[in-house]
Amino acid sequence: MNLLSTLILSLVSLLQSNNTVDLLFVGDAMQHKPQAIAALQPDGTYDYSPCFQYIEADLLGADYAVANLECPLGGPPYTGYPAFSAPDSYAAQLKASGFDMLFTANNHCLDRRDAGLKRTIEVLDGMQFPHCGTYINAEARNRQVPLITTLKGIRFAFLGYTYGTNGITVQRDVVVNMINRNQIADDIARARAQGAQVICVGMHWGVEYQLQPVAEQRSLADFLVEQGVDLIIGGHPHVVEPMEIRHSKAYDKDVLLVYSLGNFISNQRDIDCRGGAMVKVSVNLAGGRPNVHNARYKLFFVQKPNGRAQNYVLIPENRPELVRADQRGEFDRFMQRAHSLVLSRNINVQQDR
Repeated sequence: MNLLSTLILSLVSLLQSNNTVDLLFVGDAMQHKPQAIAALQPDGTYDYSPCFQYIEADLLGADYAVANLECPLGGPPYTGYPAFSAPDSYAAQLKASGFDMLFTANNHCLDRRDAGLKRTIEVLDGMQFPHCGTYINAEARNRQVPLITTLKGIRFAFLGYTYGTNGITVQRDVVVNMINRNQIADDIARARAQGAQVICVGMHWGVEYQLQPVAEQRSLADFLVEQGVDLIIGGHPHVVEPMEIRHSKAYDKDVLLVYSLGNFISNQRDIDCRGGAMVKVSVNLAGGRPNVHNARYKLFFVQKPNGRAQNYVLIPENRPELVRADQRGEFDRFMQRAHSLVLSRNINVQQDR
Protein backbone atom coordinates (compact mmCIF):
# COMPACT_ATOMS: atom_id res chain seq x y z
CA MET A 1 0.00 0.00 0.00
CA ASN A 2 1.46 3.37 -1.00
CA LEU A 3 1.71 6.39 1.25
CA LEU A 4 -1.27 8.18 -0.33
CA SER A 5 -3.57 5.18 0.22
CA THR A 6 -2.41 4.89 3.81
CA LEU A 7 -3.12 8.56 4.44
CA ILE A 8 -6.58 8.31 2.88
CA LEU A 9 -7.48 5.28 5.00
CA SER A 10 -6.22 7.02 8.12
CA LEU A 11 -8.29 10.12 7.32
CA VAL A 12 -11.42 8.03 6.71
CA SER A 13 -10.86 6.19 9.99
CA LEU A 14 -10.43 9.48 11.86
CA LEU A 15 -13.58 10.96 10.35
CA GLN A 16 -15.57 7.86 11.25
CA SER A 17 -14.35 7.87 14.83
CA ASN A 18 -15.42 11.51 15.20
CA ASN A 19 -18.87 10.84 13.75
CA THR A 20 -20.20 9.12 16.84
CA VAL A 21 -23.95 9.34 17.39
CA ASP A 22 -25.24 9.28 20.96
CA LEU A 23 -28.74 7.82 21.22
CA LEU A 24 -31.06 7.71 24.22
CA PHE A 25 -34.14 5.55 24.74
CA VAL A 26 -36.81 5.53 27.45
CA GLY A 27 -39.84 3.29 27.98
CA ASP A 28 -43.58 3.77 28.11
CA ALA A 29 -44.82 7.36 28.17
CA MET A 30 -48.25 6.82 29.69
CA GLN A 31 -51.01 9.24 30.62
CA HIS A 32 -53.30 8.07 33.39
CA LYS A 33 -56.23 10.25 34.38
CA PRO A 34 -54.54 11.60 37.56
CA GLN A 35 -51.65 12.85 35.39
CA ALA A 36 -54.03 14.88 33.26
CA ILE A 37 -55.75 16.23 36.37
CA ALA A 38 -52.40 17.30 37.81
CA ALA A 39 -51.45 19.05 34.56
CA LEU A 40 -54.77 20.88 34.15
CA GLN A 41 -54.44 24.66 34.50
CA PRO A 42 -57.12 27.19 35.56
CA ASP A 43 -57.48 28.36 31.96
CA GLY A 44 -58.24 24.83 30.74
CA THR A 45 -54.83 24.13 29.21
CA TYR A 46 -52.50 21.32 30.28
CA ASP A 47 -48.96 22.03 31.46
CA TYR A 48 -46.48 19.15 31.55
CA SER A 49 -43.32 21.23 31.71
CA PRO A 50 -42.51 20.33 35.35
CA CYS A 51 -42.59 16.60 34.63
CA PHE A 52 -39.30 16.22 32.77
CA GLN A 53 -37.29 19.19 34.02
CA TYR A 54 -34.66 17.14 35.87
CA ILE A 55 -33.89 14.81 32.96
CA GLU A 56 -33.98 17.35 30.15
CA ALA A 57 -30.20 17.70 30.24
CA ASP A 58 -29.91 14.01 29.38
CA LEU A 59 -32.51 14.26 26.62
CA LEU A 60 -31.10 17.40 25.06
CA GLY A 61 -27.55 16.07 25.39
CA ALA A 62 -28.32 13.11 23.13
CA ASP A 63 -28.13 13.35 19.37
CA TYR A 64 -31.40 11.41 19.13
CA ALA A 65 -33.84 10.60 21.94
CA VAL A 66 -36.74 8.16 21.59
CA ALA A 67 -39.77 7.21 23.72
CA ASN A 68 -42.78 4.93 23.35
CA LEU A 69 -45.99 6.99 23.22
CA GLU A 70 -48.41 4.64 24.97
CA CYS A 71 -51.54 6.75 24.74
CA PRO A 72 -53.40 8.06 21.71
CA LEU A 73 -53.88 11.77 21.18
CA GLY A 74 -57.52 11.02 20.65
CA GLY A 75 -58.97 14.37 21.68
CA PRO A 76 -61.31 15.05 24.61
CA PRO A 77 -62.61 13.69 26.86
CA TYR A 78 -59.16 12.84 28.19
CA THR A 79 -59.15 9.42 29.76
CA GLY A 80 -56.80 7.01 31.51
CA TYR A 81 -56.82 3.27 31.92
CA PRO A 82 -58.18 1.14 30.33
CA ALA A 83 -58.73 3.27 27.21
CA PHE A 84 -56.31 6.20 27.06
CA SER A 85 -56.51 9.59 25.39
CA ALA A 86 -54.02 12.33 26.25
CA PRO A 87 -54.02 16.07 25.50
CA ASP A 88 -51.98 17.14 22.50
CA SER A 89 -49.82 19.25 24.83
CA TYR A 90 -48.50 16.03 26.38
CA ALA A 91 -46.77 15.10 23.12
CA ALA A 92 -45.78 18.73 22.56
CA GLN A 93 -43.95 18.72 25.90
CA LEU A 94 -42.18 15.45 25.06
CA LYS A 95 -40.84 17.16 21.95
CA ALA A 96 -39.96 20.38 23.77
CA SER A 97 -38.11 18.43 26.46
CA GLY A 98 -35.82 16.85 23.89
CA PHE A 99 -37.39 13.78 22.31
CA ASP A 100 -36.75 13.41 18.59
CA MET A 101 -38.94 10.41 17.70
CA LEU A 102 -41.75 8.28 19.13
CA PHE A 103 -42.60 4.61 18.75
CA THR A 104 -46.40 4.38 18.42
CA ALA A 105 -47.08 0.66 17.92
CA ASN A 106 -48.27 -0.65 21.28
CA ASN A 107 -51.29 -2.32 22.88
CA HIS A 108 -53.02 1.03 23.55
CA CYS A 109 -52.63 2.62 20.11
CA LEU A 110 -56.22 1.70 19.15
CA ASP A 111 -57.81 2.75 22.44
CA ARG A 112 -59.77 5.43 20.54
CA ARG A 113 -60.16 3.11 17.56
CA ASP A 114 -59.18 4.08 14.01
CA ALA A 115 -60.13 7.72 14.47
CA GLY A 116 -57.90 8.09 17.52
CA LEU A 117 -54.96 6.45 15.77
CA LYS A 118 -55.36 8.72 12.74
CA ARG A 119 -55.70 11.80 14.91
CA THR A 120 -52.53 10.88 16.82
CA ILE A 121 -50.62 10.66 13.56
CA GLU A 122 -52.08 13.93 12.28
CA VAL A 123 -51.18 15.76 15.51
CA LEU A 124 -47.62 14.40 15.54
CA ASP A 125 -47.18 15.25 11.86
CA GLY A 126 -48.45 18.76 12.56
CA MET A 127 -45.77 19.09 15.25
CA GLN A 128 -43.16 17.71 12.83
CA PHE A 129 -42.56 15.00 15.42
CA PRO A 130 -41.28 11.83 13.71
CA HIS A 131 -42.89 8.53 14.65
CA CYS A 132 -43.05 4.92 13.52
CA GLY A 133 -45.21 1.84 14.03
CA THR A 134 -48.72 3.06 13.07
CA TYR A 135 -50.02 4.47 9.78
CA ILE A 136 -53.19 6.04 8.43
CA ASN A 137 -53.44 3.42 5.67
CA ALA A 138 -51.46 0.79 3.77
CA GLU A 139 -50.26 3.31 1.19
CA ALA A 140 -48.81 5.49 3.95
CA ARG A 141 -47.10 2.47 5.50
CA ASN A 142 -45.57 1.58 2.16
CA ARG A 143 -44.15 5.11 1.88
CA GLN A 144 -43.03 5.50 5.47
CA VAL A 145 -41.47 2.14 6.35
CA PRO A 146 -38.73 2.28 7.35
CA LEU A 147 -38.34 5.63 9.09
CA ILE A 148 -34.83 6.69 8.03
CA THR A 149 -32.94 9.60 9.51
CA THR A 150 -29.36 10.67 8.89
CA LEU A 151 -27.36 11.54 12.00
CA LYS A 152 -23.79 12.81 11.58
CA GLY A 153 -23.65 11.23 8.15
CA ILE A 154 -24.92 7.80 9.29
CA ARG A 155 -28.25 6.49 7.98
CA PHE A 156 -30.38 5.05 10.79
CA ALA A 157 -33.55 3.05 10.15
CA PHE A 158 -36.23 2.77 12.85
CA LEU A 159 -38.95 0.11 12.92
CA GLY A 160 -41.59 -0.49 15.61
CA TYR A 161 -43.92 -3.43 16.33
CA THR A 162 -46.42 -4.60 18.97
CA TYR A 163 -47.63 -7.99 20.15
CA GLY A 164 -51.28 -6.84 20.09
CA THR A 165 -53.84 -4.10 20.66
CA ASN A 166 -55.83 -5.35 23.68
CA GLY A 167 -58.27 -7.19 21.45
CA ILE A 168 -59.33 -4.03 19.61
CA THR A 169 -59.29 -4.60 15.87
CA VAL A 170 -58.79 -2.19 13.01
CA GLN A 171 -62.18 -1.12 11.71
CA ARG A 172 -61.24 0.40 8.36
CA ASP A 173 -57.88 1.17 6.83
CA VAL A 174 -55.37 2.18 9.52
CA VAL A 175 -52.30 -0.03 9.94
CA VAL A 176 -50.60 -1.18 13.14
CA ASN A 177 -47.27 -2.95 12.83
CA MET A 178 -47.80 -6.32 14.51
CA ILE A 179 -44.99 -8.64 15.54
CA ASN A 180 -44.76 -10.99 12.57
CA ARG A 181 -41.38 -12.47 11.77
CA ASN A 182 -41.88 -12.56 8.01
CA GLN A 183 -43.01 -8.92 7.94
CA ILE A 184 -40.16 -7.82 10.18
CA ALA A 185 -37.63 -9.62 7.98
CA ASP A 186 -39.10 -7.94 4.90
CA ASP A 187 -38.97 -4.51 6.56
CA ILE A 188 -35.35 -5.02 7.60
CA ALA A 189 -34.47 -6.00 4.04
CA ARG A 190 -36.26 -2.88 2.78
CA ALA A 191 -34.29 -0.74 5.21
CA ARG A 192 -31.03 -2.12 3.89
CA ALA A 193 -32.18 -1.61 0.30
CA GLN A 194 -32.82 2.05 1.16
CA GLY A 195 -29.26 2.46 2.41
CA ALA A 196 -29.72 2.06 6.16
CA GLN A 197 -26.39 1.53 7.89
CA VAL A 198 -27.79 1.09 11.42
CA ILE A 199 -31.15 -0.59 12.14
CA CYS A 200 -33.09 -0.02 15.37
CA VAL A 201 -36.20 -2.07 16.18
CA GLY A 202 -38.66 -1.12 18.92
CA MET A 203 -40.50 -4.17 20.29
CA HIS A 204 -43.66 -3.94 22.41
CA TRP A 205 -43.52 -7.45 23.85
CA GLY A 206 -43.29 -9.59 26.94
CA VAL A 207 -45.47 -10.09 30.02
CA GLU A 208 -46.53 -7.22 32.24
CA TYR A 209 -44.78 -6.89 35.61
CA GLN A 210 -42.28 -9.71 34.96
CA LEU A 211 -38.76 -8.66 35.99
CA GLN A 212 -37.11 -11.09 33.57
CA PRO A 213 -37.81 -11.67 29.87
CA VAL A 214 -39.99 -14.62 28.96
CA ALA A 215 -39.16 -17.27 26.37
CA GLU A 216 -40.96 -15.48 23.52
CA GLN A 217 -38.95 -12.30 24.09
CA ARG A 218 -35.71 -14.28 24.08
CA SER A 219 -36.70 -16.10 20.91
CA LEU A 220 -37.63 -12.88 19.13
CA ALA A 221 -34.39 -11.26 20.30
CA ASP A 222 -32.41 -14.16 18.82
CA PHE A 223 -34.35 -13.75 15.57
CA LEU A 224 -33.64 -10.02 15.38
CA VAL A 225 -29.93 -10.56 16.02
CA GLU A 226 -29.93 -13.17 13.26
CA GLN A 227 -31.53 -10.59 10.96
CA GLY A 228 -28.60 -8.27 11.57
CA VAL A 229 -30.24 -5.43 13.47
CA ASP A 230 -28.08 -3.22 15.68
CA LEU A 231 -30.39 -1.92 18.43
CA ILE A 232 -33.35 -3.80 19.99
CA ILE A 233 -35.40 -1.64 22.37
CA GLY A 234 -38.18 -3.32 24.33
CA GLY A 235 -41.19 -2.07 26.24
CA HIS A 236 -44.62 -3.11 27.60
CA PRO A 237 -43.89 -4.98 30.87
CA HIS A 238 -43.99 -1.61 32.76
CA VAL A 239 -40.98 -2.75 34.78
CA VAL A 240 -37.28 -2.65 33.99
CA GLU A 241 -35.83 -5.86 32.57
CA PRO A 242 -32.17 -6.67 31.86
CA MET A 243 -30.14 -5.26 28.97
CA GLU A 244 -27.03 -6.51 27.27
CA ILE A 245 -24.49 -6.01 24.54
CA ARG A 246 -24.50 -9.23 22.52
CA HIS A 247 -21.96 -10.08 19.84
CA SER A 248 -23.39 -11.28 16.55
CA LYS A 249 -21.00 -13.86 15.12
CA ALA A 250 -22.80 -13.91 11.78
CA TYR A 251 -22.34 -10.16 11.29
CA ASP A 252 -19.23 -9.75 13.46
CA LYS A 253 -20.66 -6.80 15.37
CA ASP A 254 -22.12 -5.92 18.74
CA VAL A 255 -25.87 -5.49 19.24
CA LEU A 256 -27.65 -3.63 22.05
CA LEU A 257 -30.55 -5.65 23.43
CA VAL A 258 -32.89 -4.03 25.98
CA TYR A 259 -35.74 -6.28 27.06
CA SER A 260 -37.74 -3.55 28.82
CA LEU A 261 -37.05 0.01 29.90
CA GLY A 262 -40.10 0.03 32.16
CA ASN A 263 -42.36 3.05 32.54
CA PHE A 264 -41.17 6.46 31.49
CA ILE A 265 -43.95 8.27 33.34
CA SER A 266 -47.19 6.88 34.72
CA ASN A 267 -49.48 6.75 37.74
CA GLN A 268 -48.93 3.05 38.39
CA ARG A 269 -48.59 2.05 42.04
CA ASP A 270 -46.61 -1.21 42.21
CA ILE A 271 -43.11 -0.47 43.42
CA ASP A 272 -41.38 -1.92 40.35
CA CYS A 273 -43.55 0.31 38.13
CA ARG A 274 -42.70 3.52 40.00
CA GLY A 275 -39.86 4.41 37.66
CA GLY A 276 -37.86 3.29 34.69
CA ALA A 277 -34.55 3.40 32.93
CA MET A 278 -33.07 5.43 30.17
CA VAL A 279 -30.42 3.68 28.13
CA LYS A 280 -27.72 5.60 26.32
CA VAL A 281 -25.60 4.10 23.57
CA SER A 282 -23.02 5.37 21.11
CA VAL A 283 -22.84 4.28 17.47
CA ASN A 284 -20.30 5.05 14.78
CA LEU A 285 -19.03 3.35 11.66
CA ALA A 286 -15.76 1.45 11.79
CA GLY A 287 -14.54 -0.05 8.59
CA GLY A 288 -17.93 0.63 7.06
CA ARG A 289 -19.86 -1.38 9.65
CA PRO A 290 -21.80 -0.25 12.73
CA ASN A 291 -19.88 -0.03 15.97
CA VAL A 292 -22.31 -0.12 18.92
CA HIS A 293 -20.51 0.76 22.13
CA ASN A 294 -20.54 2.62 25.46
CA ALA A 295 -23.99 1.37 26.47
CA ARG A 296 -25.05 2.60 29.90
CA TYR A 297 -28.24 3.17 31.84
CA LYS A 298 -29.67 5.66 34.32
CA LEU A 299 -32.66 5.03 36.58
CA PHE A 300 -35.30 7.58 37.49
CA PHE A 301 -38.31 7.63 39.81
CA VAL A 302 -41.81 9.04 39.23
CA GLN A 303 -42.62 11.34 42.13
CA LYS A 304 -46.37 11.81 42.43
CA PRO A 305 -48.01 15.04 43.60
CA ASN A 306 -49.23 15.38 47.15
CA GLY A 307 -51.22 18.53 46.54
CA ARG A 308 -53.25 20.18 43.79
CA ALA A 309 -50.50 22.66 42.94
CA GLN A 310 -47.96 19.94 42.13
CA ASN A 311 -47.37 17.74 39.13
CA TYR A 312 -45.72 14.41 38.43
CA VAL A 313 -41.94 14.80 38.31
CA LEU A 314 -39.19 12.41 37.18
CA ILE A 315 -36.34 12.27 39.70
CA PRO A 316 -32.98 10.82 38.55
CA GLU A 317 -31.32 8.35 40.89
CA ASN A 318 -28.39 10.72 41.44
CA ARG A 319 -30.69 13.52 42.70
CA PRO A 320 -32.17 12.01 45.90
CA GLU A 321 -32.32 15.48 47.48
CA LEU A 322 -35.25 16.22 45.16
CA VAL A 323 -37.37 13.44 46.61
CA ARG A 324 -40.01 14.49 49.14
CA ALA A 325 -39.88 12.83 52.53
CA ASP A 326 -43.24 11.13 51.99
CA GLN A 327 -41.89 9.29 48.92
CA ARG A 328 -38.29 8.65 49.95
CA GLY A 329 -39.03 5.09 51.05
CA GLU A 330 -40.59 4.23 47.68
CA PHE A 331 -37.70 5.89 45.85
CA ASP A 332 -35.13 3.86 47.78
CA ARG A 333 -37.06 0.63 47.37
CA PHE A 334 -37.55 1.05 43.62
CA MET A 335 -33.86 1.76 43.11
CA GLN A 336 -32.73 -1.14 45.30
CA ARG A 337 -35.00 -3.66 43.59
CA ALA A 338 -34.14 -2.48 40.08
CA HIS A 339 -30.42 -2.80 40.75
CA SER A 340 -30.40 -6.05 42.70
CA LEU A 341 -33.18 -8.03 41.00
CA VAL A 342 -32.79 -6.83 37.42
CA LEU A 343 -29.81 -4.77 36.39
CA SER A 344 -27.32 -6.95 38.23
CA ARG A 345 -28.00 -9.36 35.34
CA ASN A 346 -26.93 -6.88 32.67
CA ILE A 347 -24.19 -7.93 30.27
CA ASN A 348 -21.76 -5.16 29.31
CA VAL A 349 -24.25 -2.36 30.04
CA GLN A 350 -23.06 -0.31 32.99
CA GLN A 351 -24.63 2.37 35.15
CA ASP A 352 -24.27 5.89 33.81
CA ARG A 353 -22.45 7.86 36.47
